[in-house]
Order: sequence, then C-alpha cells, then structure tokens
Amino acid sequence: MSTTITPQLTQNLPSGPSSSALWQMLQWIGRPLEFMEACAYEYGDLFTLRLGSLGQVIFCSHPQGIEEIFTADPKQMDAGKNNSVLLPILGNASLLLLDGEPHQRQRQLLMPPFHGERMRAYGSSITQITEAVASPWQVNKPFDVRGAMQAISLNVILKTVFGVTNSERYQVLQQLLPNFLDLTGSPVGASLLFLRGLQKDWGAWSPWGRFLRMRSQLDHLLYQQIAEHRNQSELGADILSLMLAAEDEDGNPMTNVELRDELVTLLLAGHETTASALTWALYWIHFLPEVRDKLMAELATADLNDAKGIQRLPYLNAVCSETLRIYPIAPITAPRTTKIPLSLMGYTLPIGATVAPCIYLTHRRPELYPNPQAFQPERFLDRQFSPYEYLPFGGSNRRCLGMIFALFEMKLVLTTLLTRYQFQLERSQPLKPVRRGVTLAPPSPFKLILTQRF
Repeated sequence: MSTTITPQLTQNLPSGPSSSALWQMLQWIGRPLEFMEACAYEYGDLFTLRLGSLGQVIFCSHPQGIEEIFTADPKQMDAGKNNSVLLPILGNASLLLLDGEPHQRQRQLLMPPFHGERMRAYGSSITQITEAVASPWQVNKPFDVRGAMQAISLNVILKTVFGVTNSERYQVLQQLLPNFLDLTGSPVGASLLFLRGLQKDWGAWSPWGRFLRMRSQLDHLLYQQIAEHRNQSELGADILSLMLAAEDEDGNPMTNVELRDELVTLLLAGHETTASALTWALYWIHFLPEVRDKLMAELATADLNDAKGIQRLPYLNAVCSETLRIYPIAPITAPRTTKIPLSLMGYTLPIGATVAPCIYLTHRRPELYPNPQAFQPERFLDRQFSPYEYLPFGGSNRRCLGMIFALFEMKLVLTTLLTRYQFQLERSQPLKPVRRGVTLAPPSPFKLILTQRF
C-alpha cells in the first residue's frame, strides 16, 4: 500500500494507509481496534494516519519509541492542543487542553487533592455507595452491569469529588450527567466531536443543539456548587473543597471557570473510564472460573475493613492490571506535537509532527505479553513492566492524575461486590469493545445474574 504524505512534512516519516483522510477518520471512529491492528500488521511499530481535521498522527507502539516520547523535554512538544476535540465538553481551562506553564501550574494545583493518603478517607463512602446501588438487585434476576457501574462511579464523583450535599441538586445531576455524556457516547455521537462540520445548532431538536442546551444546564448547576462551597465557613474533605483551597506559587487560587472545567474533566476522566474498567473486570472474573476462584480465595483471607490492606492484595491488583491491559479504556494517550525537530526510532520528525503513544497496540505485543489475546492476571505476578511497556494511564507529565483514585475505587468496589454477593453470567459469549466517545467500552447490554447474597 502506498504512502500519502502532505507536502509540509518531510518524506522521512513512517508509512501509512493511502486512503482518504475522511475514510481513515471514519475507520478510526467506527472500528478503531481493527483499524489499528491492520495498520500495525501492514506497517509495523510506527505508522502514520491522516485523521481528517486532526491532521497526520504517527502511532507508536514500541517501548523504545514510547520511552523517547515520554522522556523528551516537555518544552519540546505540545499535547493540550491535540485534545481540542474535547473542547466543547471540557472548556479552555481544562488540564487536558493546556500546554507549557499553564499546564504545569494547573497540574501542581490539582496534585494535592489526589495524594494517595487522602484517597483512603473516601473508602467508606465508596463501599456505602456500592451497597446502595446493589441493594435493589433481586436474586435470580439479571441486571445491566455497565449501568450499575456507571451509577456507582457517578455517585462516587458526586459525593467525593463534587461534594454535592444538596439533595435536589444531587438528583438533578444524577439524571443530567449520564444523559450529557451519552450524547457523544456512541460512534455516531462521537462524530459530533471528531467532525466539526456537524457542530451546528439547528435548535433543541438537533444533536448539537441538545448538547449545547444540556451543557448550559450542567454549567449552571456546577457554578452553583462552586459558589456554595466558596461561601462555606469551613471547607469539607471533598476534592472540590481541596481544589478551592489550592494556591499557585504566587498565592493565586483557581478561578470559577478553571474549577468548572476541571470538575468536568474529572467527570469525563473518572466516570465513564472507571465504569468501563469495573464492567470489564466483572466480565473477566465470571467468564473465567479459575480467575474468580483464585480471587475469592485471596479475598477470603483479607481484612475487609482495611482499605489500605485491600489495595495491596497481589492477585486483586493483578486482575485490575490485566483488565486495563487487555482492553485499555483509551486506545492512545495524549498525542504530542513537536515544537523542534525530534528523533524517534531513526526517524527525524519535523516541527509540527504529531505522535501518539498507542496503548492498545503496546499492550498487545507478544514479546511483552505472550498470548496477548488471553486474560492472564498471573503475568503481573511474574514480572514488573516498565512505564513504556504498560501505560493504561498514559505517562510522563501527561499521566492521569486520578490514577491512584481510580485503582482505589476499582479495588474497593470489586471487593464489596464479590464478598457480599454471588453472580453468574447471563450469557457466556465473548465480549468485544465498542467506541464510547473518545474511549473504548464494553458493549451494552452486558448482564450478570445475582444468585446469592451473603
């Protein structure tokens, strides 16, 4: 297959498909895994895609190349502008869309609330929310796993991140937030983000019109929440309170707009992603009886009231790690655009070249992960992988700030469910991921049957 390279870039770039940029973008939206796998088979560790308005993107799945990207001086590459597809959701002040000093400032302001020690204060809330969501389930009745995990992760965010205590606002946000994210969740809905020509407001009946009106309603509620927190005589322990208390080196706190954009960023990064990871974990645990038996044997010896101890359970950690390996929530991590010519695995990238570390393909390399299509938690007991071989949360200065919180929540929810309830699959057929917005998610519906309460 021949290579088509736009004139402004040097010919010394990795090869890629010669099909039109529009067709490549449609492939990327509709069947991303098959598209990436076909390109990797045809072109190897590095290949160049032309993704419509996103331009040319070099996909890299070799640990050496990923190390070169992650260890390069951040001043030599921009990443925020490559997330501009998310601008309509997140806003200009989102950490994901910033570069340079603004990105460094915002990241430093957001780091303290996500310190590992602080996370443990949320353990009882996560357990209580999980039990509350599970309480209506009936024995011998199937339930939608993804919907249940979305309800858990959403309520965890509302309580521990947003700090919502107003019951009326809580109920409105419970209904509004999933509907807001669903607008861009399917491959068709994701087209609203990737194809800017569809971003036309033809009224409340149009997809983009519904999106804009729902976003306006969400903003109104979030600014109410921020104002309420600012007027409190004492700040609470939720993450919004900690964000309000944070100051940069000049003593400046975050503005209301910055707080709003970071709250929506945490919602997008922590709601859908955690729900998908939990759904996949429950699928694999019940799809493979030997995995469930080993995990239940480990949990039987654990102190279920010791959240810190639960975090250190080796096989539980291996199950979570393998869940995030085999079907990572994000297929790629933070594409970087070069500000100076840079070397990448023998190629000289010109100024303006965009390169994306590919999580999915890296996690499928057979020399790193023998039999990569198989779910085998033991691989994480047998060896430790470098941050260039295993990168479900990205890396370098773009690694997800909520990584510790996400893993903490994942392990506590799984422990709570597996030790209080017994499940079986409604159907035992294999599941494959589907696109949900900018992420990959389990297909819906996927159902478990509650067989026993302990």
